[in-house]
Amino acid sequence: MPADRAVRGWLPAAATVFAAGWGANQFTPLAVVYRTREHWPSVPVAAMFTVYLLGLLPGLLFGGPFADRLGRRRVVRYALVLSAAASALLAAAGMSQSAVYVSRLATGLAAGVILTAGTAWLAELSSGAKRPGAGARRATYATGGGFAAGALTAGVLAEWLPRPTVLPCLVHSLLVLLVLGATAAVPETARPSSVAPWVPRLGRLSRAAVTHPRFVRVVLPASPAVFCAATVAYVVLPSLVADRVPGYAPVFSGLVTALTLGVGMAVQPLAGRLDHAHSARATLVSMVTVIGGLLVGACAVSGDSAGLVLAAAVLLGAGYGLTLASGLMEIERLAPPRAVSSTAFLHQGATYSGFLTPLLLAVTAGAAPYPALLAALAAVGLVCLVITARHSRRSLP
Repeated sequence: MPADRAVRGWLPAAATVFAAGWGANQFTPLAVVYRTREHWPSVPVAAMFTVYLLGLLPGLLFGGPFADRLGRRRVVRYALVLSAAASALLAAAGMSQSAVYVSRLATGLAAGVILTAGTAWLAELSSGAKRPGAGARRATYATGGGFAAGALTAGVLAEWLPRPTVLPCLVHSLLVLLVLGATAAVPETARPSSVAPWVPRLGRLSRAAVTHPRFVRVVLPASPAVFCAATVAYVVLPSLVADRVPGYAPVFSGLVTALTLGVGMAVQPLAGRLDHAHSARATLVSMVTVIGGLLVGACAVSGDSAGLVLAAAVLLGAGYGLTLASGLMEIERLAPPRAVSSTAFLHQGATYSGFLTPLLLAVTAGAAPYPALLAALAAVGLVCLVITARHSRRSLP
C-alpha cells in the first residue's frame, strides 16, 4: 500500500470513530426528552442507557480480532451500517420501549467494533505521519469529539426543532451514511488472517499483569470511577435540575455532556505530568477529583442549582479524564508489550462498569434522596481512595 494513499485515508477513518462516538452519546439528551416530555419512568430510561454496555463489551472484545481476520475496512463498514440502522430504529421507535432497548444494544455493538477496529485502522493509516503517536492522538480526539458533538447536537435539535426523538437520530443516520461513502476508497491496512477471531486478544492476555498486586489494589479500585464520574455528570444530574431550566432541558443536557467530555479530554495530558512510576500520584489526584465532583453534584441536587451542576460537570469531567489516563499508564508499566492491548481491554471492562451507576441510582432512589445517594457514592470512592493510597508505593512494577 503506497504511503501517500494511507496518509490521505486517515481522515475518513477518523470520521468512522467520530460517528461511532456521536451515535453512542446522542441518547443522553434524548433520555431527558423521554423523562420530561414523554414522562417515562426513571428506571426504564436508565436501563435503556445501560443496555448499551451489553452491546459495547462484545464489540470491544471481538471487533479487533475479527478485523485482524477479515480486514479493518470490511469490519468497520459493516459496523457503520449497523450504527445507521440502530439510529433509524430509534427514530422509528415512538413510544415503543422495546425498540429503544434494541436500538441501544445495536448502537453499543457497532460502537464497540468501530472503537477497536476503526482505531486500529486509523493508527495504521497514520503510520506515515511525521509526529510519532499521531494515530493514537487522532483516535482520542475523534472519539471524544464524537461523544461531545453527538450529545450537543442532539440536544440542540431536540430543543428547537420538531420531533425531538426522531430528527436527531435521522441526522446521525445521515452522517453515518456519508462516512460510509467516504470510506469506500480508503485502502485496507491489514492482511487477512486465518487465526480464529477470538484467539488474538485472549491468547495474549498477561496473567502476570492482571494478577499483579498493583493491578488488583491500585488500578482496579479506581477503574469504575472513570464512567461513574462521566455518567453521573451528564446522565444523572441534568435531569434532576430540569425544573431550573424550564423549556431548555434537552439542550442543557447536551451542554453538560459536551462540557464533561471536553474537560475530560483537555486534562489527560496533565495525568502524564502527574504520573510517577514509584507512586500512584496521578490516580490519587484523579480519585480525589471524582469524590469532589460527586459532593458538588450532591449539593447541586440538594439546592436545585443548574449552576452547581455545571461546576460538578467540570470536576467530574476532570476526574473522568485523569482516572482513565492514569489507569492506562499503569497498565503500560505492568503488562509486557505484547499483552498491553489485551490487558487494557480488561481494564476497559472494569471502567465500563461505571455505566451501571445511573441505573443503580434510579433503582435505589426510593430508599433515599439523590443527594444522599451521591454522598454515599462519594463515601465509596473515599474507601477506594484509601485502599489505593495504602498500596500506592507497594508492589512497584
